[in-house]
Amino acid sequence: MTLKRIALALGCATALMAATPAAFAKTLDVVASISVLGDVVKEVGGDHVDVTTLVGPNGDPHEYEPAPDDAKHLKAADVVFVSGIGLEGWMDRLITASGYAGQPVVASANVKPREMSEEEGHDHAAEGADHDHEQDPHVWNDPKNVESWVEVIEAALAKADPEDAASFKANAERYTAELRKLDEYAKAEIGRTPKEDRKILTSHDAFGYFGDAYGVTFLAPQGLSTETEASAQNVARLIDQIKAEKITTYFFENSNDPRLVRQVAEATGAKPGGELYVESLSAKDGPAPTYLKMFHYNVDQIVAALAKTN
Repeated sequence: MTLKRIALALGCATALMAATPAAFAKTLDVVASISVLGDVVKEVGGDHVDVTTLVGPNGDPHEYEPAPDDAKHLKAADVVFVSGIGLEGWMDRLITASGYAGQPVVASANVKPREMSEEEGHDHAAEGADHDHEQDPHVWNDPKNVESWVEVIEAALAKADPEDAASFKANAERYTAELRKLDEYAKAEIGRTPKEDRKILTSHDAFGYFGDAYGVTFLAPQGLSTETEASAQNVARLIDQIKAEKITTYFFENSNDPRLVRQVAEATGAKPGGELYVESLSAKDGPAPTYLKMFHYNVDQIVAALAKTN
């Protein structure tokens, strides 16, 4: 072999070796329990993750019934994320059925859960909620809690794929900055309405973190889960409270049955303010296909409703 050919061969080999990491970059198979969480995982993981969401757009995570394909996705997953705090009551059964050998990563592990007291439970919760406190699983309705999600997600992805840790870190920092802008936007927009006038009726008690963060009072005929049924006594008490506090606007939720909140609205004279995206994203062509767009949309809907009452 001539020197020229040897040099050419070495050059080709060097080029091939240089291209190998990019050509064979690792892509993690990731499963997320709900669409909101799946979207945040995609933001942090970027091109290095392939995310399957179990409870899809407009789905109700409380009443979800796992499908056979869910078990297949779970068994093949490199990482599984759940929100936690009791949201995914069906996950343990699914893990057992799937044969998944790992432990799900709890995105809300570092979030301080909001607790509904016994007194609040009498006003909002359904029959059967006879324990003193319930922990609220709807943590994503405050962007600060999603910042905590991002930290947990970044760490879990970096552990599963150390070679791409720098990419996960950069994505996490960029997304966290967007979450902080969203929080500031919500504070500014909602702050235009006096706190005593920030009162809204929704289907079930899923906006507690939002209410705490931005000083909005949300009343609902159902408690923290849509699986429970509101008692006639609790509904009657809620109707009296709505009349006394002169709440004039109610919202449907994209993933819940609207009949009960409509019944309460008819009894109180409250007018529809539109639809809020509480526990799941919309379809891609809807107004809330990502978490950032979902939260922004909900803020705008609530602010518009409050403006009509003042």
